[in-house]
Amino acid sequence: MPLHKYPPRLWEALKLQKGIYTRLPQHYLRALQDTTPPTPVHWKPLGVKHRANPKTGQQERVQDIPIPIYYPPESQDGLWGGEGWIKGYRYANSDKLSARVKKIWKPQLFKKELYSEILDQKFTITVTSRTLDLIDAAYGFDFYILRTPKQDLNSKFGMDLKRAMLLRLARKDAELYPDDPAQREKIYNKYKQQFEIPAEEAEWVGLSLEEAVEKQRLLEHKDPEPLYKTCVDKLVEDLAIQKLSEPQIVGKND
Repeated sequence: MPLHKYPPRLWEALKLQKGIYTRLPQHYLRALQDTTPPTPVHWKPLGVKHRANPKTGQQERVQDIPIPIYYPPESQDGLWGGEGWIKGYRYANSDKLSARVKKIWKPQLFKKELYSEILDQKFTITVTSRTLDLIDAAYGFDFYILRTPKQDLNSKFGMDLKRAMLLRLARKDAELYPDDPAQREKIYNKYKQQFEIPAEEAEWVGLSLEEAVEKQRLLEHKDPEPLYKTCVDKLVEDLAIQKLSEPQIVGKND
């Protein structure tokens, strides 16, 4: 007899079908349930299910098995470009006849100052060499943040930056280059055609499930109205109706 009514792997999906979770915006739920795998970084997929054996020429089945990668909590505070820690083994003293010992390969990290045109602000961010290459390939820091999907950014800080940029584009905030309207219009025209979305949608980009639930709760929250205020309003309404229902005496003019 099973211990649970539903398998544990379905708990997260079932949780979204009841309570306040059902009242979350549909565009947020679609993004939350997106299971697109991230772009391979530490391994190269073969991209085929079968290939010829170089010796026999016969077709053999092959599998693309990704390398398990651990993303430490500090990776959420920077932009690691999809890199993480890889756990494995190495031979002691580089001798294959010796014992294997555990080893963790970690990416090389740098502190870099990056400038955002949309936010008109500089950020000191922990990055990797791959991140810098991706920024160059995207032709700018803002383009890299806006074009890179959530699963490839793999960073809470990166998604917070994306949300701030999208809100700035959606609201056309006058705080951007307040003394230079021409430069502000140039920046908006540069990015809005590809990335502009409604502000109501941009507000939810990159929020965790806990943050989204709290945001929805605050939107639905209504301060309690004092009972005396309700009674006073009802009394005033009743007196107004009573006054209108009373007959009016109109005097004759001599």
